[in-house]
Amino acid sequence: MALSAAGTAAERTPACEPGSLQPLRSDRLAYAAVVRAQARAYREPGRRPIRLFGRWNANGHATVLGVLSAVRGADCQARWYRVQLPLKPNGSTGYVRTVDVELVPVRTRLAVDLSARTVTLYRAGRKVLETSAAIGSPVTPTPLGRFYVNQRLRALDPSGPFGPGGVGISAFSEVLTDWAQGGPIAVHGTNRPGTIGRAASTGCLRVRNDLLERIFRQALPGTPVVIHP
Repeated sequence: MALSAAGTAAERTPACEPGSLQPLRSDRLAYAAVVRAQARAYREPGRRPIRLFGRWNANGHATVLGVLSAVRGADCQARWYRVQLPLKPNGSTGYVRTVDVELVPVRTRLAVDLSARTVTLYRAGRKVLETSAAIGSPVTPTPLGRFYVNQRLRALDPSGPFGPGGVGISAFSEVLTDWAQGGPIAVHGTNRPGTIGRAASTGCLRVRNDLLERIFRQALPGTPVVIHP
């Protein structure tokens, strides 16, 4: 009887704590949350709504959120994801229902060192590319923090100021107030290679066009981005 009672008690013990957070990001693996039709972000699960996101963003690309962790329900299944949001202020986070997004694994990450003026791409924890970059000028600095790749955009004119395109990240200039879409930040190419390695941009990271192509191909939406001093 004692063994039977103990076994019954064990069966009643939950395998996880409802409402607990399970981290879903490491140096080797992260996840993107791709909005299916629409997803409302909340400050707390189900409370204090922030923004309703549609399937497509302002540029006609799939809406992607950077996943930080999962919130478990009473049955230990993920019910909510805590996500990074492509909104001001920089570093904004919220919660979206798991049923409203598709979870996609991402094995790349980007590290930006403003002191060294470099952009480094990692895949599965291994460095695969490091390059010099132009960073924001003293009056239009590159913002610091933890972000994610939220879209990749091809330039209409590959010989123009953005080169062949840009890898957009969920950060915004903290000083530009009159730019379209709030002054988003990107890693992009350039038609002014002489500025690379200098503090010369309006906040974005400019790299050689051939290296931008490599980053563009590998840094899929959802890729974590860290910008440090």
